Amino acid sequence: MSTTLTHLECTACPAQYEAGKIHNLCTACGKPLFPRYDLKRASETLTKESLRTRRGGLWRFREVLPVVHDENIVTLGEGDTPLLPVPRLAAKVGLERLFIKDESVNPTQSFKARGMTTAVSMAKELGIRKLAVPSAGNAGGAMAAYAARAGMEAHIFIPQDTPKANVIECEQTGAFVTLVDGLITDCGKMIAARKEAEGWFEMSTLKEPYRVEGKKTLGYELAEQLDWTLPDVILYPTGGGTGLIGMWKAFDEMEAMGWIDSKRPRMISVQAAGCAPIVRAFEKGERRADEFLNAATTASGLRVPRPLADTLILDALYASQGRAIAVTDAELLAATREIGALEGLFVAPEGAACLPALRELRAAGLVQPEETVVIFNTGAGVKYLESYAGMV
Repeated sequence: MSTTLTHLECTACPAQYEAGKIHNLCTACGKPLFPRYDLKRASETLTKESLRTRRGGLWRFREVLPVVHDENIVTLGEGDTPLLPVPRLAAKVGLERLFIKDESVNPTQSFKARGMTTAVSMAKELGIRKLAVPSAGNAGGAMAAYAARAGMEAHIFIPQDTPKANVIECEQTGAFVTLVDGLITDCGKMIAARKEAEGWFEMSTLKEPYRVEGKKTLGYELAEQLDWTLPDVILYPTGGGTGLIGMWKAFDEMEAMGWIDSKRPRMISVQAAGCAPIVRAFEKGERRADEFLNAATTASGLRVPRPLADTLILDALYASQGRAIAVTDAELLAATREIGALEGLFVAPEGAACLPALRELRAAGLVQPEETVVIFNTGAGVKYLESYAGMV
């Protein structure tokens, strides 16, 4: 098994870039780059049948992941998270088949581990030694852990009101942590101002090309767990949106390899009412999302006022006849307890936000009882204890 990576391609213009070199954004237009693969060659060894005999974890999908040399893979055992049927919750919202893809069982207790295993592995392969990332919480914790595993230096900039568990996690895995009086966008500006002088490689969402490759394995696993039939509807909590666009990329790759047909799930982007740039743009029928000023929500992972991937997210929503829905903090916090009491899952506020969004879709007749629906829980509720203060 080895990668079939051929080149990198801009997501917005015709520019292409050589694999095996250090890249951030497209130098022609400033947009994100996607790795591309020889999918015909990949499909010769990466098959539905071969997956059954491979060791677990997301690196099973080796041919469509970017690392060339196995010794550069930095892993903590991420991936292969459960797709759990939630029958009591399904009955309550009037569905026959509802699942939660539970990413809280990843290393560092969130889906961010998927992106960081591929991004840090590629940084190692490319000889990078110092990493920097702005984070709303979980991405920082994941980068700190994988950088430590790789013997790299990690610099993490996070808002000062980030959940304490995330801050402690970064510190205890050896990162240099800077608390910022502001939002994730302000953290990013600080890194941009210092990275050249400090010798940092910036690992911001989609400002490097490889975090999305780890996230796309959500789509591969989901298809495999549903016996290669995609669900009708996917509800995805959207901050930076890398998981959503990563899955969309995975669906195209799987179709090219002959694993699935052209049918796609309706992609539902779920945001917090206090930070809903994608929802606002979607409702206007736009392909770009303006910055959401004065962003505020207890679901820290959703507090991304201006996602770099705005056009890619919105294009997936439009192409799939999906939706973008905003829910209040009160709704998503109540949903955390409801999911926990019915199904025993203490989900993150971001994942919980999908439940009131699903109810809205059901009430509008946009999801039918017989359809298969998947909610993504992106992290562990235990990392957000401040969100639940006063609720017991």
